[in-house]
Order: sequence, then structure tokens, then C-alpha cells
Amino acid sequence: MAIGILIVLVVLATTTTVVAAQSAAHCRESCGDLKVPYPFGMDEGCYLGEKFFITCNESYHPHRAFLTTGNVEVTNISLDDGELSVSQFIGRDCYDQNGVQTNNWQPSLNLSLYTVSSTKNKFFAVGCDTEAFVQGYRGTEVFATGCISWCESISTFNESCSGVGCCQTSIPYRMKNITVSVNSYYNHTDIWKFNPCSFAFVVDEKKFNFSRTSFKDLRKVKELPVVINWAVEDESGKTCSDAEKSSDFACKNNTKCIDVKDGSGGYHCQCLTGYHGNPYHRDGCQDIDECKIFSNPCNPGKCHNLPGNWTCTCPKGSKIINGTGCSKKDAIDQSERVLILYIALGVSLALLVAVSIMCWGMRKIKLRKLKRKFFEQNGGLILRERFSNLETARIFTAEELKRATNNYDENRVLGEGGYGKVYKGILPDSQEVAIKKSKIGDETQTAQFINELMILLQINHRNVVKLLGCCLETEVPLLVYQFIANGTFFHHIHKKGKASVLPWKLRLKIASETAGALAYLHSATSTPIIHRDVKTSNILLDENHTAKVADFGASKLIPQDQNQLTTFVQGTLGYLDPEYFHTSQLTEKSDVYSYGVVLAELLTSKEVVSFNRPEGERNLAMFFVSAIEEDCLLHVLDGDIVDEENVEEVKKVANLTKMCLSVKGEERPTMKEVANELEGLVNLDKHPWGKVDLCGEENEYLLGSTSNTYENSSGKSGFRSSGTAIVGHDSMQSQMLSQYYDAR
Repeated sequence: MAIGILIVLVVLATTTTVVAAQSAAHCRESCGDLKVPYPFGMDEGCYLGEKFFITCNESYHPHRAFLTTGNVEVTNISLDDGELSVSQFIGRDCYDQNGVQTNNWQPSLNLSLYTVSSTKNKFFAVGCDTEAFVQGYRGTEVFATGCISWCESISTFNESCSGVGCCQTSIPYRMKNITVSVNSYYNHTDIWKFNPCSFAFVVDEKKFNFSRTSFKDLRKVKELPVVINWAVEDESGKTCSDAEKSSDFACKNNTKCIDVKDGSGGYHCQCLTGYHGNPYHRDGCQDIDECKIFSNPCNPGKCHNLPGNWTCTCPKGSKIINGTGCSKKDAIDQSERVLILYIALGVSLALLVAVSIMCWGMRKIKLRKLKRKFFEQNGGLILRERFSNLETARIFTAEELKRATNNYDENRVLGEGGYGKVYKGILPDSQEVAIKKSKIGDETQTAQFINELMILLQINHRNVVKLLGCCLETEVPLLVYQFIANGTFFHHIHKKGKASVLPWKLRLKIASETAGALAYLHSATSTPIIHRDVKTSNILLDENHTAKVADFGASKLIPQDQNQLTTFVQGTLGYLDPEYFHTSQLTEKSDVYSYGVVLAELLTSKEVVSFNRPEGERNLAMFFVSAIEEDCLLHVLDGDIVDEENVEEVKKVANLTKMCLSVKGEERPTMKEVANELEGLVNLDKHPWGKVDLCGEENEYLLGSTSNTYENSSGKSGFRSSGTAIVGHDSMQSQMLSQYYDAR
């Protein structure tokens, strides 16, 4: 073992020297303080391809290196890990003491030939009045994530980046061309003295630690280090098995090829054991002469170096050990040797049997204790105490689920989020299932698992995804659901090529089924349930386009004697109830608001938050309400789903949407009322509707006739038209919408 470790140390110490010796005479080997090993290079003929070209700008002192011909500075190149360290500008949003914006910098990192490391980097937002996003691409698909941080004074937070003064989130894997956006809700007006600016950035998570001085320190920082990944042939998707057959295979003599782990294609090269150097250079991996390095490891014999290894010739009176060492022979005659051998064999056999029995017993005890530990760690005791009907769901073993997912093969991943991953599994009876696996070592994910299991054990509804069972004996908790084959409502609305398969009648049916499921959660279960994360990506569709509401990890049970709960604000940006965000008071009307955003999404086919739209249109909920108030509904509807036959139904659903998006929860309908209205529209016989102008005088009463009114729970008058119930909208609501949704 000690010799093996010494080999590694020698390889690391001598790699740089060997690489330099293999470089062509005209190829520069460094730029300033940066070593530039092949396949990277700065001169013609000195690099493998376009993505490996390094520009050395000699106008700086010391010289600075940049990726290809761009402006992304490189500070480190790692051949072993397939990584580069680059410098990236941080985003900032600053205001003066009067709340006037003085600076808003939203930097981009253009990396069409590289990907941002999802394992080495994190996205951070720092500030007491801050919302921030990072957006990137995986092929033609757009991915975005973000977080919110909030505080009223510097004394309210500790030095953990957990949402108070600082928030953080993971980066989606294989992201390219990222853009950072950072904004403020209240222009820092109440916190300006100690926090006039918000900051957001992607950074190597080992290079940033949040502290009380971060607000001040970040004002002086322009760039922070980011780790990006590189590989050979990742653009064409070639793996080692493909690349080894081609003439331009990059791994040279005495090397091995290693596929990129995330399955995106491409590969890296490494020197074989016993060799060191640059695996991308021809003859770059050279044999290590262990006989010289280790000062004769065969002593007292003679050492002979071999390719990748060594052997020994031992003198008389010594014997060779494993081919790599010599030892003196014992001066014992042959008869004694035979006797000792028999005794040793007998004792060894007895010991082997005894040890085997002991180890078998200890393994059984250890396995039983480990399963018990995981059962308790995953909330088994709590679930057993609270729910006697836990046994009604099937209890799967860890081995069953491991086989069902092909040992959790990455090709079986159906989805991934902050909670962990969802895998597709196939049981021995060929039944397809979805297996939700939480993150390792995260107590909050375990609590979320327990919460979701307790919620689902109370639910029995055709439009709620069915829980088949769970596994509590593994390190991370597992939930097993029915497999829903047709993807999410979000993908069908937004992904190219799928929107055309969802005509208006089908969208209306899905909306009605979803509303019915939420109404059931609010009013038909023994203890009312608030979903708390209603969104189109949590609505699954089966092969018949039947809606299935999913993901109850954030849901809350409401005791019978309460109509609201004070909780830590949780939800998805764009769908989050502004009243809940402002007061932390969670009610059933919070689900109603989120459902209203879903209705706006299916009516417009627009994403709920998009920084690619004009500033006033970035938040879909606010934009949709404004369009109705300005009698311009036609401009926001998806023209592919509206025609003369369904225009009246679309208007009614738009009115219902506006009602659900009321800023004040008391002015929103209940989910049961919403479900009844939509069910009525679904069951309504078709009639030949005349062509109606959606943006003019004929739309004066988009929310129904003022002659048909009812009194809502707050005592204020609302409107009711045939087929839908809606409420009025006054200037105060408009002001509150601006207050809660001003994303600048």
C-alpha cells in the first residue's frame, strides 16, 4: 500500500516535467502564471481543436489567458478531472437612499463548447430584498432556477446561507450559456443603510462563504471563479467505444479512455497504472522506473524495471515475494516444513470455519441494526404511531427497487429537483412504477418524505397520483407511485411539437379534473390538505390525457379548528400567492391563487416567469390581470386554441382566472366553486357561437353582468354570470399586484 501511494505522489510530481518535454519546440507552455498543457494550446498546431484554443493576452502584466477568442479568463486547467477554472462577473442590483436604481448588471457566461459543473458550483443570491435567477441551455431546451432572500436587519441572520440575507441553490447539470438576473422587490428602501445592493452569481462553492461582512465585501468584487467541464468529442456525443474505432482517437500510447459520467457523450484520457505524463500527447505517458525511484525495492536482490511494473532477482538464501521483493529463506528442513504446513492448514481451516460463522452472525446483526436505523431515520416510528393503515400500502425491499431501476440507472431518471430524483421502475410482474428517491443526508428531505407519505395515505381520488408503497430500510427514503406515461401538463403546453395535441376542449377537461382534485383535498378529506405547490409541472397526464395531481412534499394538513397556518414561505416563483408571501399565513386560498396561474398558463401558452419578455410582461399573473382590466384579452390568449365556437367558454375561463388571481384571498372563490364552474363548462353542449370581439367595447363587462351579484366571504359584492362565478376588481387590487409582483 505504501509503495502504491508513493507511485501516485511521484506521478503527480513529475507530470508537469514530462508534458513540457513532449511539447513541440514552437508551442508555448504557459501564459503568465497559467500552465497550458495539450490538448489545450496557444499556437497553430499546438491544440486539439477549436474548443481547446487559448488566447494569451500579453497586454496584461502578468499575461492573462482567455478561452478561444472570447473574454472568459482561464485561471486553471485540470487534465485529470476534465475541468477548467474561469472568472465570471457577478450580477448586482443597487439603489440610492431614495429607492432609485443606480446599477443593474446581469452578466452572461457564453459557453457553447463547455458545460457549467453542477457538482462543483452553486448559485448564490446575497441581499435583504432580493430575487435572483440563473438561466441556461441544454441543447435547445431552456432551464432556469433561482431563489429569494429577505431580512429586515443585519441582526436577524446568522452566517448560514439559508434564505435570510442569503440563499443558494444547485445548478442543473450540463448547462451552457448561462445568464444571471437579480432584482429587488422594494428597492432596498427600508434597508438601504446597511444593504444598498443585491448580488447574484454562480461560483465554485469552495471559493465563497457567506458571512456578515459579505454585503460590504461583494461591493469590491467584480469576478468570482466558476468551474466548467470539458471533454473530447462531447459535441458529437461519441463515447470511448465509438472513439476508439476512429483515426483521430485522442488517447495515445499507454492510456485508458474514460466516458464522461453524466451520459452527455465525450470522453477523457488517463495514463495506465505505472505510467505518468500527458495522456493526450503521443508517447506522452512514459513508464515509471520504480527501480530508480524507490532505491531498489528488491533489496537485497536486484531490481529489473518492466513496462508499468518491476520484478526482482533474489540472491541465494532468499526467495521472491509477489515478483516485486526478496525475503531470506528459513533454515528449516523439509520434514519440519511438511509438519508445520499440516498444522497450519488444520488451524487455518478451523479458524476459517469459526470466523465465517462469527462473521455471518455479525453481518446478520449489523444488517438488522442498519435497517432499524434507516427505518427510524426515515420516519418509520412517526408513521407507525400516526397511521395504523400504513400497512395498506405495499412495503418494498431495497433489493426489489434496486432491481426495478437497474441499480438506479441515470437513463431511468424521469425528473430531478431540490428533493432528489424520480426513477422509472419495472416490477417483476411488468408493472411500471415511478420511484421517488430523496437526497442523501438531508434531514429536511426526510421530513418532506414523511409529510408526503402522511398526506398521500389520506387521499383516494382518480385525479391524484396513486401511492403504491414505500421503502424505509434504505439510507434515503423511497416512495413508489403509479407510473404516469404521458409527461407533465407543463411539457404539453410549452415544449415544441406538443402544444398542437392539446386543443381547447382537452385543456378545459384537464383544468376541470385538476380543480376537482384540489377541491377534494380542501373539503372532502378527513383533515383539509393544502397542496402548496400547484403548478403545471406537478400535473401529470396519463395516456388518455387524464390529469393526475402529484408532488405533495410541501403540502400541509389544516386542523379542523383552524382555517390558516403560519408557515415558512415555500412554493414556486410565479405561482406563489402574494398574500401568503407577504404574511406567511397559509390558507386554502393560496392554492386557489396558484391554480389561477395554471389557468392563465393554459389560456396563453406562456411561461409564468420569463426574462425574455418585456419588463411589464415578465410575470404572467400580473400581465394577464392587466390585459383584462385594459379590455385587451385577445392580445395575451394563445391564438391556436381560440375560435368562433369556443370564444365564450374562453372568456368565462379568463374571468374565472382573474377572480382566482385576486390579491386578497378573501375575494377569491373556493376550489369547490371553481371546480363546479369548470365542470359545468365541460358538460355544456356545443352551440354555434357568433364571432365576438375580445378587445373592444363589447367586452365592457368581462367579469359578467353587474345585475347578477352575490356576496362573498368578506361581505363585498362580486359578480356571477351564467356558467361562472367571478368577483370585482378595484384600483386597490391593482396597487397590491404592483407591490407584490414588481420584478423590475
